[in-house]
Amino acid sequence: MTQPTRKVAIVTGGSQGIGAGLVEAYRQQGWAVLANALSIAPSKEPDLLTVQGDVSDLATADEIMSQAMSRFGRVDTLINNAGVFMAKPFTDYTADDYALVTGVNLAGFFWLTQRAISQMLKQQGGHVVNVSASVALFTDSAEPTALTALTKGGLAAVTRSLAVEYASRGIRVNAVAPGIIQTPLHPAAAYTPQALAGKLPPWGRVGQVSDVVDGVLYLESAPQVTGEILHIDAGRTAGH
Repeated sequence: MTQPTRKVAIVTGGSQGIGAGLVEAYRQQGWAVLANALSIAPSKEPDLLTVQGDVSDLATADEIMSQAMSRFGRVDTLINNAGVFMAKPFTDYTADDYALVTGVNLAGFFWLTQRAISQMLKQQGGHVVNVSASVALFTDSAEPTALTALTKGGLAAVTRSLAVEYASRGIRVNAVAPGIIQTPLHPAAAYTPQALAGKLPPWGRVGQVSDVVDGVLYLESAPQVTGEILHIDAGRTAGH
C-alpha cells in the first residue's frame, strides 16, 4: 500500500481529454491518482489505480471510494470532471436525454462528493474541484444548451454552497468553467475558423486541455481560495 501521507487525487472522466490531462498532471506532481471512466484500461503503475464504471451509479461511487481507501489510505482531492454536453432546442430534449445529462453531471457529482467529503472530514482537510462550463453563464441562441446549462450551473451553485458549509473544517471547494476547449474527442475540423465563426472568445482562440489543467493546478496550490468559479474561456463570459 502507498504510504498514507502521500497525497491522493480522484479524477472522474479520467480516460481521455481533460480528465487524462489531469491524471497525468497530478502524477507529475508526485500524487497517487485513482482515475474513473465508463471505459478505462487497467493500470499496472503503483501510483495509478483505475476504476471502470458509470459515475452516475451509486454503486460506482462506493466502489471508487472503497478502492481508493484500500489502495492509498486517503483522499485529498476529488475532481468531478466526468460530464455530458448536449446542445439541442429545449423542446427537443427527451426523457433519455434528461436522465443521461442529469445522471452524469449531477448525480455523478452528488454521490461521489458525499463520500469523498465524509473521508476528508476524518482527515480534517481536503479539496473538491467541480468542472462546470461557461454555458452556465454565457448563452447563445445559435447553439441552445439549456440542459447542459441547468446541470453545469447547478455545479457552480453547489460549489459556493459547499465551500461555505465546510470552510471551517479545512475542506475547500472550487470549480473551473471552461469555454471552448480543443480536445482529441472532437475532429480537428470542428476547430477551424469556418466552424467556429462567431463563436470565438475575445482572446481570439480556443483553449487547450493544458489551459484547464493549469487552472485546476492553480486552485490546488492556493490554500486561501475556496468557493471560486475559475472561468477558463478566454474572456467569453467577461461581460456577463
